[in-house]
Amino acid sequence: MSKVRTPAQAARLVADGATVAVNSSSGLLCPDEVLKALGERFLTEGAPRDLTTVHPIAAGDMFGTKGVDHIAHKGMIRRIIGGSYPSGPTNAEPPLIWQRILAEDLAAWNVPSGIIFDMLREGAAKRPGVLTKVGMDTFVDPELDGCAMNASARAMPLVRRMDFDGDTWLHFPAIRPDVAIIRASTADENGNLTFEQEGATLGAMEMALAARNSGGLVIAQVRRVAAQGTLKPHDVRVPGILVDVIVEAPDQLQTTATAYDPAISGELFRPLHTFRRAEYNPAKVMARRVAMELRDGWAVNIGFGISANVPRILLEEGLHGKVTWVIEQGAVGGVPLLDFKFGCAANAEAFVASPHQFLYFQAGGFDCSLLSFLEVGADGSVNVSRLSATPHRTAGAGGFVDITSRARKIVFSGNFNAGAKMRLEDGRLVIDKEGRIAKFVSRVDQVSFSGKRALAQGQDVTYVTERCVIRLEEEGLTVTEIAPGLDLQRDILDQAATPLRISPGLKEMDAALFRPEPLGLVL
Repeated sequence: MSKVRTPAQAARLVADGATVAVNSSSGLLCPDEVLKALGERFLTEGAPRDLTTVHPIAAGDMFGTKGVDHIAHKGMIRRIIGGSYPSGPTNAEPPLIWQRILAEDLAAWNVPSGIIFDMLREGAAKRPGVLTKVGMDTFVDPELDGCAMNASARAMPLVRRMDFDGDTWLHFPAIRPDVAIIRASTADENGNLTFEQEGATLGAMEMALAARNSGGLVIAQVRRVAAQGTLKPHDVRVPGILVDVIVEAPDQLQTTATAYDPAISGELFRPLHTFRRAEYNPAKVMARRVAMELRDGWAVNIGFGISANVPRILLEEGLHGKVTWVIEQGAVGGVPLLDFKFGCAANAEAFVASPHQFLYFQAGGFDCSLLSFLEVGADGSVNVSRLSATPHRTAGAGGFVDITSRARKIVFSGNFNAGAKMRLEDGRLVIDKEGRIAKFVSRVDQVSFSGKRALAQGQDVTYVTERCVIRLEEEGLTVTEIAPGLDLQRDILDQAATPLRISPGLKEMDAALFRPEPLGLVL
């Protein structure tokens, strides 16, 4: 019997009250046609309702791929567990899922992406859950928020502290999905799946295993269907024995706003000169200064924001390949991409499954992580996951907590405050209008990274801004470098909402950072 179904037929197989796991990263691998059909069925029939949905990384975005918003109708979702959520500009209408969360129409948790994959793995193996130290002393910890995003979630604790073998751990329950919705490029008639036109596999195999071993259903959306026996076995990433239903969607986007780019899937290698270079501005100054922290031969994780431009700095300096970039979606090597394609890499050396990448991150197997900050607290703690005034501006923590939990070296970057008007002139930074919102504060709105725990673990932590470099030291946040031409008191100390310590060896940032010519950087 054929496994191929229309989106509407697949949607009718999802029962009320089901736990539904979705494999996606914004637009990357998002099974949008199946989610759309589920939402349309609910609007027509009022079913399925009271779902629990699981998203290790966000399904959809605010830029053309609706993803989870297809199913965010009132009454359709009862609980949602997400590593991240669709996010976008402050002045845009919040995604429907955020409206549901803020209205307390459902219970919502923000669980680190790697831990969600761990929870699915434990469900697949019929084990009792995850014991981990990832998230201790952050919003993940039940002594703070316990991952809860609203009051409805706080009333149903998801994570607890427990003692095991003489130590304290965080315990997360196993997830046993009734339905897994995944996406690939090609399915043969038996349901074997290949990903030749995709920029990742994410957790497709792990999610399918969790559903299958729980007696559940696996729905795979694909671009095309091939005859049985025509796919090369080494190319199959999810075997047909795990796939129940195939939905053909020939127009599926490769990722957000991208129909198809063969460099994303490793089918073509772009010449290095075709990659966009960073614009000459204060953001480039920060990316350059971050690059100075790197060393030849390192494996380096990068996040969104200033950090995403650091690979462009190395390209400009003739240093491409001196470090290997590793991103949570699974690409290893190549050039991580920007904007709507963030999470993908062109010219990658390898694609590994996201759960494997997160194991690498959680245990600190890599050399350095380059990440952004929204706020930095007096104790060095960082918030990237919540802005109370405009929640939908942030996607949640994603893999940030997994990545930073044991990273040996972390370089955070961001503007010193919000709203300042600045320019570069004659090798120096000129501040024309000061910002109104401090980003170095006495206490962060939410602890995504614990400075106290970092010091206890001996992690090397640096904060790079356009006007100074700050290190986390036992004595506190310490300014070690200042941009040429700035006044320490007026431009730095007076613009922080918490006291900063000044290093006895305070020096100027390299003036070459503030000029348009290449630095002559050596790693």
